[in-house]
Amino acid sequence: MINLRTVLMICLFGLGLSATKTQAQEVKMKGAALWKTLADVSFEIKKDEYGDLYVPVFSEAINGVEGEVVEVEGFIIPFDGMFKPTELILSSLPISECFFCGSGGPETVMEISMKEKIKYTTKRVKIRGKLKLNADDPDQLMYLLTDGVFVGLADDSY
Repeated sequence: MINLRTVLMICLFGLGLSATKTQAQEVKMKGAALWKTLADVSFEIKKDEYGDLYVPVFSEAINGVEGEVVEVEGFIIPFDGMFKPTELILSSLPISECFFCGSGGPETVMEISMKEKIKYTTKRVKIRGKLKLNADDPDQLMYLLTDGVFVGLADDSY
C-alpha cells in the first residue's frame, strides 16, 4: 500500500522533471530580433586551394545564442530544383530578395534539419530548434538549425 508521503514524493519528482523539460525548451531568441542579431556578422578573407574564401566572424551577440533554442521565422527556399521536407533552407526574405535569387546576403539564410517532415508553403513559417554556427565548412551555410520543429505559420506583423 502506498502512503501519502510516497504519493507526494512522486508528485514532486514529476513536477521537477516537467520544470526541467520546460526550461530546456525555453526559446532564447525569436523572430525579427533573431534575424537582426544574426545580421551583425563580418567577414575576413582567407585563402584555400581554390582562392579567396570569405570566413564569417560572429559578433559577441551571435556567439551568445549559439547552442541555444531559437525560433526563426522565414520563407522556405527550394534548392536544387526540389524541396526536401526534412532538410531545407529558410530565408528571412521572400524568394525574390533572398541570398540565392536577389539582393540578400548570406546572413539572411539558414540551413535547417527538421525532426519531422514539413510541407512546402510560400507563406512565412516559424521553426524552433538549436542554433549552430558554421565558420569552417564552406559547403554549408554559416547558420544551421538542428532538431527543427514546425511551430506554425508566422503572422504578417513585420
